[in-house]
Order: sequence, then structure tokens, then C-alpha cells
Amino acid sequence: MLNPMKLLFETSSAAVKAIHSHGLRSGLTTIGIAVGVAAVIAIIAILEGTSASIKGELADLGSDMVTLKPFTNTNDTMLGVTNKLSYNDYTLLKGKVSGVKDMTVSTTPFSLNRSVSIGQFSTVTQIIGTESSYQNVINVYPQAGRFISPSDDKRRRRVAFIGASVARQLQIQDEPIGKFISLGGDWFKVIGVAEKRGSLFGFDQDNYVVTPFSTAKSLFGENATSNIEIKFNPEKGSDLAVIKQKMTRLLRQRYNLADGAPNNFEFTTAEKTKAQFDNIINSVTLVAGCVVGVSLLVGGIGIMNIMLVSVTERTREIGIQKALGATPNYILSQFITEAVLLSLLGGVVGVALGYACALFASLLVPSFGDVAVPFWAILLSFGFTTFIGIIFGIAPALKASALNPIDALRFE
Repeated sequence: MLNPMKLLFETSSAAVKAIHSHGLRSGLTTIGIAVGVAAVIAIIAILEGTSASIKGELADLGSDMVTLKPFTNTNDTMLGVTNKLSYNDYTLLKGKVSGVKDMTVSTTPFSLNRSVSIGQFSTVTQIIGTESSYQNVINVYPQAGRFISPSDDKRRRRVAFIGASVARQLQIQDEPIGKFISLGGDWFKVIGVAEKRGSLFGFDQDNYVVTPFSTAKSLFGENATSNIEIKFNPEKGSDLAVIKQKMTRLLRQRYNLADGAPNNFEFTTAEKTKAQFDNIINSVTLVAGCVVGVSLLVGGIGIMNIMLVSVTERTREIGIQKALGATPNYILSQFITEAVLLSLLGGVVGVALGYACALFASLLVPSFGDVAVPFWAILLSFGFTTFIGIIFGIAPALKASALNPIDALRFE
């Protein structure tokens, strides 16, 4: 009786010879497996690259930044009610909540981007009305010039701090300081241009114009107070949960919310955004995995069908092997090994093809980031293809091992 290692070696050698002797058929057989594995690897590589890229961009925003913004529940929305925060909410929290390092208020007067122009050049951009403290909370720094100052806000100066994309679109990136731009029909003097930040979730982070909060309120009236948000950074070592609890108590008292009534505001953090994004990634991966799993099962059925045909074609060969002393277990092992090798071959081709597709996709869509195939994905692919080979190789292997040697030798 052969020992397990020798049996594995001999059956593997026989399987390799059988696959090599029918190269074209073997290659076509593995296509289903290869396509399925390639799809899995490409999806995982793209998701890994996108996830790493977005998490890096979120980190650049400041992982400790917290945004307090209005929240309207579904019932109120159905009734046409829209909750808002006010500048008074900002002054209330700024003066009474300890443990906060920096706090600022900002407003986006218009839900849609507005036109900004200079001479013959124009673009559409987001308008942000805020205070000088916005710079420290958001970590936005000037590439040229300066950010808005408390004096600008106090005197309602028509000055603008613009993003790098706006400067580029208006063709003033070389000498932006002192230029006058038209923003919704009003003229603003450019006092600074921000450092380039790139994109986040596919959105340009450099397409904005910052004006003093008081200026935005004066020029845009009701629009300037309809989308107010409060942003802050906790002090190092402070308990964010305690800070949020204090703010919640103050705001609920201010708005006279009854016990049990939902808050008309909510807190959003970078960590919360990361967690939400991770949930999306996991859901997409799960759905894609299920869809691709069906493809791999179809590929496994293809391997089983080809192996059944192979058993029929090699009936006399099997009969000769048995006549020379090959046991049913030996024949069983040989055909299962052949099915596993075919499946693994498809897995190897699929991993290479999937990574190549992911690289190509990242070239076409830079926001995918640097694609990467984690080692666990490769192990999972090979493990699953091995499982497919074993499961769908059993039926042909059992058929081959059960052949009567006399009948097999008579087979024409």
C-alpha cells in the first residue's frame, strides 16, 4: 500500500500529464473559474485601494473634528418641517462647554454651487461663510496670501479666500492676491489661496470660496442662516462623550425639547464616517462575493462535465491501470487531484487577471487609489478553488474508480 506522500506524488504526476495532453480543453475548462476568481480579486483590490485612499483623506481632514449639524426626522420631513441651527447656538456652546480646543461656525448660503467669475473666465463653486477659527478646526492653510481674520468678519469686508481649483479655473493661480472676483453679482477681493487637498469621495475639496460669516449674512440674507453648522476639536485627553452630552443638554434646553423627543441636531465625526464607509465596503464585498460565488459554482460544474467526458475517453486506460494493480482509491485520488489542479490553475490565472484588471481600472479612475490585493484574498481564492475542485471532482472520480477492469478493457 502506497504511503500518503507517495500516493499524492504519483496521482499529481498522472494528473499533470493528463492536463498537459489535453492542453486546449484544460485551458477552456478553467475559464469559468478564472473569470470568477478574477472578478473577486479585482473587486477586492479596488475596494482596498479606495478604502485606504478615502481613510487617508479623512485623516487629512482631522480625525478629531466633530461636526454639529441640524437633524430632521422622517415624520417632520413629511410635514415640511426643516430644523436649523443658529448663530446663537454657536455662541451658547462656545461659552459654556469646557474641553473644546477650537470651535467655529460655518454656513453654506446656497444648496447649489454659485457662479464666480473674473473677466472672461468663470466657474461654479461652493460658498462658505465662516470665521477665522475655521482655519484651525478644518486644518486649511494658505498656499498664498492669508485666511480671513476677525477684523474681516467684524467689518464685513468683501474678501475671499479661495480653493486651488477656483484659482485654476479663473486663471489667476500665478498672481491671485488682490484680484477682484464676481460672486453672485457681488465683488470680492482675493486675499488668499488654499493649499491643494485633492478629492474626497470623488468630490473636489478645492472648489470653494470662503467669505467672512458676517459678510455672507449681510449679502445673502436668509440663505446665509439656513445651513449653519458648528465644528469643533476636543482638547487632547478630554472625553468627547462628555462634551457631546453637555452640548446636547444645552441645546435641548434651548429648544425646549420634551423628554423622549428626538434631538433636532446630530454629531458627526470622521470616525463615524469611516465606520459608515467600512459598512458600505463590507456590504458591497458581500454582495459581490455572492454573485461571483455563483460564477465559481458554474465553473465547477464545467470542470465536472469535462472530467466526466475524460473518464469516458480514458475508460480503457483506467482498465489497464486496474489490471496492473491500481486500486479504486488510487484511481479516485488521481481524478480528484486532476480536478483540483484544473481548478487551482483557473485560480492562479484569475488572481493574475484580476490584479491586472484592477490596475487598469485605477489608471482610468484615479480616485480608486493604489489598488492592492491582500494576502488573505489570495489564500481565500486558492482555498475556494481547491474546495470547488474537490466537490465537483468527486462524481467523475467515483465513476472512474467504480469501473470494472474487464468491462473497461473491452470498451471501444
